[in-house]
Amino acid sequence: MSLRFSPAHIWVKVDGRDAVLGLSDYLQDQMGEITALELPDLGDVLHARRRMGHVESEEASSPIEAPISGEVVEVNAEALENPDIVNSEPYGSGWLLRVRLDDPASSRT
Repeated sequence: MSLRFSPAHIWVKVDGRDAVLGLSDYLQDQMGEITALELPDLGDVLHARRRMGHVESEEASSPIEAPISGEVVEVNAEALENPDIVNSEPYGSGWLLRVRLDDPASSRT
């Protein structure tokens, strides 16, 4: 399973009908220490290229754009409670969401 990256610096790892999303190391490096995350709720439907949340750091604030469409089936509660995990483990335990893809064949970011 390889990671794909959206133009908005969100990574996507497709796993069957689901995809895991997170912030790229580049984005968190550019923003500085992540201090707050706003993410969609379980059951929310994401639409590709539309806002799915918000990220804040000591230096910047930015909307998070969904790279894919689908239903949110899991939210990383640990990342919400301890946003700094996104800085230390952006491709590991700092993931943000698990999404059930509308169309797994169209998940090419």
